[in-house]
Amino acid sequence: LPGARYVSPVPSGGFVVSEECGDVKVFSSSHKLLCSLSSKYAHCFGNPAGVCVDRHGSILVADEQSHTVHLFPEDGAPICLVSAGLRRPAGVACSSFGQLFVADAGENCVKVFR
Repeated sequence: LPGARYVSPVPSGGFVVSEECGDVKVFSSSHKLLCSLSSKYAHCFGNPAGVCVDRHGSILVADEQSHTVHLFPEDGAPICLVSAGLRRPAGVACSSFGQLFVADAGENCVKVFR
């Protein structure tokens, strides 16, 4: 994994990893590559950073270069959840109450979205 940055477990027992200036990859519980998000969704990442997985198995990715957070559902097209108000989104986390936490390294704070 060239430039591995952030990692998060997935409900199936595997994990997801972001690569600096590259891609986001999903692995099975036996550590085998299941897919690349850029290939599966025809999505172009700038600099993927923080990753997390919500309770439905959708993968959320903070992209530092595009200043966005995208949701990648198991089925369907990616959805841009946050497209404004982020200077350098680094880490992301989901709560069981539907909140999205984004660590914005450009503003030295954590932003909370519903």
